[in-house]
Amino acid sequence: MLEIIKAIIFGIVEGITEWLPISSTGHMIILDDFIKLDCSEEFMEMFLVVIQLGAILAVVWLFWNKIFPFQFKDRQKPVIEQEKMVLWCKIIVACIPAAVVGILFDDVFEALFYHALPVAIALIVFGIAFILIERGNESRRPRIREMEDIDFKTALIIGMFQLIAAVFPGTSRSGATIVGALLVGVSRTAASEFTFCLAIPVMFGASLLKILKFGLSFTGMEAAILIVGMLVAFIVSVFVIRFLMDYIKRHDFQVFGWYRIILGMVVILFNICGIIHV
Repeated sequence: MLEIIKAIIFGIVEGITEWLPISSTGHMIILDDFIKLDCSEEFMEMFLVVIQLGAILAVVWLFWNKIFPFQFKDRQKPVIEQEKMVLWCKIIVACIPAAVVGILFDDVFEALFYHALPVAIALIVFGIAFILIERGNESRRPRIREMEDIDFKTALIIGMFQLIAAVFPGTSRSGATIVGALLVGVSRTAASEFTFCLAIPVMFGASLLKILKFGLSFTGMEAAILIVGMLVAFIVSVFVIRFLMDYIKRHDFQVFGWYRIILGMVVILFNICGIIHV
């Protein structure tokens, strides 16, 4: 029962931090040092990635009408909505840089940068970036206001920022892509929606690779921990995504920038004091 409670806590943290641009990695590093699951190191490595599937299913559920290109009318053959197919092509283009680099060098980057100091630096640097970009945008109007208006060139640029997150843990995938989108003139709403959509193939791909690497030989307790973590991440993600989309209609991202800076300093302090050991 204690391990299930721990899985619930991990699911809550994942559901909150995956979509807010504050780095789920930074929070998981701290959480993992305070709440240890009674499992193997290999399972924990897989769990921290596959739990994201619960979060991504929340995006699929909430954005179904925006992303599903097949419509059935009067029980006839499905009608393919061209605009949504084009959107998926843009999503694929944006995912290519991170997918290629991630498949080839994931283990290398994890060994080099999955440590407290690199994560803390990434938290602080992108926190500062959020503040500076938002202050610079105060007097400018975005040139792209709707997600559907993002062109292929802009999608590729956003994808290059996603690549930064793939290399440097603590950057935050959502944080990096939102920063990139804001820099090239995409509105906060469109940037957030496109970021959510980008997560679908990225997280499904990353989870599949981790499951294949770990294998399907779960114990009963491991399966329970994984299912509970994913379910909680799904439920929490639904509320967090709705909150974020409502929040950015009236506010900018500066508060998340300040939060990232503070969290980065906390990670550094905890590491110096020996509280965290990653």
